Amino acid sequence: MTDAVPVFAQPSPLVRRVPIDRPWTWLAAGWRDLRSAGGVSLAYGLAVILASAVLLLVLVAGGQTALILPLSGGFLLVAPILAAGLYETSRRLAAGLPVSLAAALAGCRANASQIGLMGVLLLLLHLAWLRIAFLLFALLVGDSPADLDRLVTEVLLTRRGLPLLVVGTAVGGVLAALTFVLSAVSIPMLLDRDVNVFTAIATSFVAVRENLATMALWAAIIAACTVFGIATLTLGLAIVLPLLGHASWHAYRDLVR
Repeated sequence: MTDAVPVFAQPSPLVRRVPIDRPWTWLAAGWRDLRSAGGVSLAYGLAVILASAVLLLVLVAGGQTALILPLSGGFLLVAPILAAGLYETSRRLAAGLPVSLAAALAGCRANASQIGLMGVLLLLLHLAWLRIAFLLFALLVGDSPADLDRLVTEVLLTRRGLPLLVVGTAVGGVLAALTFVLSAVSIPMLLDRDVNVFTAIATSFVAVRENLATMALWAAIIAACTVFGIATLTLGLAIVLPLLGHASWHAYRDLVR
């Protein structure tokens, strides 16, 4: 717990080394915040579900149902920025400040330009995933899928879909891992401190590097919870997103001195 590694040669944030089982402590702290600010947290989660439902309706109405599966698969790439208001709620709880949905959303304005840059970066990763997913489908299966039914059938029920499933999962895993390394502590840090996006990303990289086993466990927990949330037709995200958002704030506070 006393070990700390500087991110830059000059005075900079210090990253702590923590035990491998620490993610369970972060989850417990996140659950306490969820209970303490249940109204705000659940409203935030429901807002994500509502936004997902609206996007689904838009895709169906526009005849773009084939986008539903890759968009769902890329949720992990943009989830860190979606949880910014939850980080602010946990910050306010720790400081003994009143919490509200308005305060949660307003917290991002403290360092809006840098948080915005981070959001753009994650969005670009998500767009890259969409392009790669359809390119892989075209290369390994045939032309681009016209609808969701054909996409699911080709991927899961045909021999041609097996290479696509394997390669697509591998590529998606690499992009998800990259996103995790870039954002594990960077977005909470941008919200909490007057730093730029490069410092925040470097700090996140060092935090993952110096706690590789711990952060691998944390990434696995995040992935498992997110898959559960999406598998319940996104209804589970009403709990999963607030829980992981609050827990990620405590991970940042534990890892960055």
